[in-house]
Amino acid sequence: MQDAPNDLSGNPVTMEVRNRRQLQLLLVAGVFAAPVLVGLVLAFSGWMPRTQSYGQAILPQRSIADVTVQRADGEPFAWRDRSFDWTLVALPGPDCAKRCLSQLDLMHRARIGLGTHADKLRLLYLGTPPGGEAARGFDKVWTIASTPSHALDDLRATGPDSVSAVLVMPDGVALTLYPAGSDVNGLRRDLQKVIR
Repeated sequence: MQDAPNDLSGNPVTMEVRNRRQLQLLLVAGVFAAPVLVGLVLAFSGWMPRTQSYGQAILPQRSIADVTVQRADGEPFAWRDRSFDWTLVALPGPDCAKRCLSQLDLMHRARIGLGTHADKLRLLYLGTPPGGEAARGFDKVWTIASTPSHALDDLRATGPDSVSAVLVMPDGVALTLYPAGSDVNGLRRDLQKVIR
């Protein structure tokens, strides 16, 4: 009895097994490649996953990196700095008093709630500073500044004794608006998600 030859490449059964293995290998590779391809298609089409945010997304996104801001001490405020900090911009309505100061204090406490990451968030108050005894020490917590630009006017609180806030990313893009009267606990949760 003669032994079967070692090279069975012409054998139809062997070719079928080889083709089946190649197909299996392609299917396994496809299982791993499909999510990557779908992700790339979604990213290039502009789709973003929905995330729970307590503020209002500012759409279309706008960069305020070129908006001129001057601090109360006369120095320019740099939106982009070497430490790549986030900025919470307070935009008061007319006559920031008791209610406005209370909201600003809660925003400051939300920053403190970041713990060791608190230094990654700057607090910028863009407007006429509040006065009176209740505002004592305000300038030690908030950087008080002004701007000739109207780039943020549509986001500013309009009612008396009220304040809105805008969260600005380290690259100077205005990300989220917290209108006057927003729950500061929502702001605190959002800060804890993005600042790490």
